[in-house]
Amino acid sequence: MMAQHVHHDINMPIPDVKALMRLVRDIPNFPKPGIIFKDITPLLAHPAGLSIAVEYLTQPYRHEHVDLVVGAESRGFIFGTAVARNLSAGFVPIRKPGKLPGDKIRAEYKLEYGTDALEIHKDAIRPGSRVLMIDDLLATGGTMKASCNLIDQFECQIVGLAFLIELEALNGRQKLGDYSVHSVIQY
Repeated sequence: MMAQHVHHDINMPIPDVKALMRLVRDIPNFPKPGIIFKDITPLLAHPAGLSIAVEYLTQPYRHEHVDLVVGAESRGFIFGTAVARNLSAGFVPIRKPGKLPGDKIRAEYKLEYGTDALEIHKDAIRPGSRVLMIDDLLATGGTMKASCNLIDQFECQIVGLAFLIELEALNGRQKLGDYSVHSVIQY
């Protein structure tokens, strides 16, 4: 079988943050009335958009010597594994209750539209590891705060919290204390 050669137009514009924003669509009244859901599936389906989004999430941490990237279920998995690959780091999942088979620790938290819980394996992170936390969205900060509470139990260093999207009006950044926060797109 012969390999196909792909021609790239060197004059094709590289997507910027505004172009990424156009790939995120608003879904009103989801998952309940009054919520405007930021749907990233069009961005995920766009090869250049996905690649650039992952690069924008990765770039601030290229020289931070990250050992592990941690992402919460489920959209944190999408970006977390890609960023981990870019940083030559490992990936650790934080999951919803009942999804991890080994011994685990748990944190409960409030969402902007309810409550939930997260779990991580007790042996997921070695003490002294440098950890980057990734998620797709910073809204009220509840999910990331609960994730950081889990990670803080491992005697490691959280080097940053990175998000594709930040909903600034919900002030989630304030809930995250002194952690270094990076977001690619702000609404």
